Amino acid sequence: INSNINAILDSAENPEKIARLMIQEMEDTLVEVRTAAARAMADKKEMEREIAHYTDVRNDWETKAGLAVDKGREDLARGALIAKQKAETEIERRREAMESAEEAFAKRQDDLSRLQVKLDEAKAKHRALMMRREAAEQRIRVRTQTYDGRVDDALARYATVERKVDELE
Repeated sequence: INSNINAILDSAENPEKIARLMIQEMEDTLVEVRTAAARAMADKKEMEREIAHYTDVRNDWETKAGLAVDKGREDLARGALIAKQKAETEIERRREAMESAEEAFAKRQDDLSRLQVKLDEAKAKHRALMMRREAAEQRIRVRTQTYDGRVDDALARYATVERKVDELE
């Protein structure tokens, strides 16, 4: 039973199919990494837009604080400066988040390039494996065609000639 199971398992392991499955899995992973890289780039762009927005808000509150001081309204000026400080805090938070997004994007790009190299290597190895298999199959076909009856015929003819020589002697 064990030998039968081992024979079944040995015949089930087709290296070509396994290599093809591995390449497919790598291609799927490549798509996922590209998606993650695109998401990281989109996050970075979103952070840039938010920084620009909060910069405009900060500048508006700074202008409003200046106008309030000019009008002698210190209470409005204080409120405007507090709002300006909140906008600056948001800008700083967005900058930190953008740095994280840039790091994530750089990591995804690095992963993407390494995975692409590995995928190219795997495809090259798969092609080499297929070529080796085809060459082996052709050698087997040539051997079976050459040895099927011609060798036996040649040996039989040689034996006939040898017998004739023995008879002549």
